[in-house]
Amino acid sequence: MNDSSSALSCHPIAFVRSPYARRIDAPHQPTVVEGTETGAVAEAIIEFTADFPAAAFRDLAGFERIWLVFVFHRSEGWKAEVRPPRGGGKRSVLATRSPHRPNAIGLSAVELIAVEGHALRVRGMDLLDGTPILDIKPYVPYADAFPDSRAGWIDTVDATQGLHSAPGPRRPRSTPRD
Repeated sequence: MNDSSSALSCHPIAFVRSPYARRIDAPHQPTVVEGTETGAVAEAIIEFTADFPAAAFRDLAGFERIWLVFVFHRSEGWKAEVRPPRGGGKRSVLATRSPHRPNAIGLSAVELIAVEGHALRVRGMDLLDGTPILDIKPYVPYADAFPDSRAGWIDTVDATQGLHSAPGPRRPRSTPRD
């Protein structure tokens, strides 16, 4: 059993350089770009910290996709239930992709375009500029793709609103919060 007083220590290995400065500018998912300013899948740079060794990421070249494990660094706490943009009523937070999570950790699959110097160029970004990256893992299709899996309440939404329907970014509030 773990001691609840022990702390888990993580530190960023990289930071995102993305066209999205504010939460309302970014898509809800990397491939859902309807409603974004350009309507296009965004490119971004993952810049490794100066002390992170290039030997740790050089063999990513050749992978088409990578997983980014990151911190929702602008999250302001969490609640057990949230109201997702597609789901109508409240849903349990762990059954959603809400950025307001118990540990504010996220996971995003992006297309790897190139390993360039001390950085990665990626496409299909949904993260904000400055997002800390904790880890990167290669996307392995035979192990990571389960296209026939059930998706709980999302399957019900798809049946009523259309397959894979999803809103674009929300419109600005009268008093914008970044």
